[in-house]
Amino acid sequence: MNEIYIIAGILLLAAGMIDFIWTTLWLESGAGPITRCLSAWLWKGFRKISGDHAKVLSTAGPLLLCMTLLVWIGLFWSGWTFIFSSDPHSLVVTQSKEPASWSDRAYFSGYVMFTLGNGDLTPNGAFWKLVTVGATAEGLLTITFSVTYLISVLSAVNQKRSFAQSVLSLGHNGTEIVQTAWNGRHFHDMDLLLVTFSSELGKLTAQHNAFPILHFYHSTQREESSVIAVTVLDEALTILTYGIPKQYLPNQLHIKEARSSVKNYLDTVHTAYIHPAEQEPPEPNLMKLRECGIPTLSEQTFRTAIKSIKERRQLLLGIVQAGARKWPVQK
Repeated sequence: MNEIYIIAGILLLAAGMIDFIWTTLWLESGAGPITRCLSAWLWKGFRKISGDHAKVLSTAGPLLLCMTLLVWIGLFWSGWTFIFSSDPHSLVVTQSKEPASWSDRAYFSGYVMFTLGNGDLTPNGAFWKLVTVGATAEGLLTITFSVTYLISVLSAVNQKRSFAQSVLSLGHNGTEIVQTAWNGRHFHDMDLLLVTFSSELGKLTAQHNAFPILHFYHSTQREESSVIAVTVLDEALTILTYGIPKQYLPNQLHIKEARSSVKNYLDTVHTAYIHPAEQEPPEPNLMKLRECGIPTLSEQTFRTAIKSIKERRQLLLGIVQAGARKWPVQK
């Protein structure tokens, strides 16, 4: 028996199983080490090759998902092939009873892992029959959880786009959302919207934490970009919190909950692969709000308050840049 083949097979199976379980079942920890490195490397490659072209980047998410599944299959398949190849007599041809070749062992490992049930090769002895049962069980579990993982990711992508459309339908930047929410007397009409957005963003944050591959699903349409939606929502909340007199504001608890939801989202993506930008994004201009008759605090008071959340806004800009987007500036 070849010990080197056994060790190589066990290591490949262990690497695949750790990354597979880490990514699909351990939802609080995000992607496994292999999946995380593969995703980051491929995303950088896509951005470099495409020049941040939206249509090319929109294929990154699906391709990354397929590559992840192929890597898992490759690790498991090659691992079982090495294990069955550690003994020249582990498998025999059913009709001739001759030892199987290398290609036969690879073929046997594949069809056992995918539970096809062919009978032209047979495990030789009780030990190799048990190993075959183990390979079949691993294959069945891998296929089942992979399908579940795929469905969950695709469902999360749709929810991500739905959230973006809900927010950006109110305005293309924070100032426009504040203008839309003003009813001529106050901003209390935003109360229900803030509750809804906080709930949807909380779900989106949990999904990003469970499925970090969502970071790499890039929409060709700006109106479907959750990165832009979160940025625009936070800019609107910033204007309300630091630029509008308190007597006109929506319920303070709703504003606090919404800002907390944005912070949780930022913390999630920050731990994934994104870092704050070196420069600050453009500050919102309250002049347009004043022109519409909306009461605001002084420009100096607003700018001083904005400085207190410099790191938060830099991280938002970092997320926008990492997603190959541009900061939503006021027109």
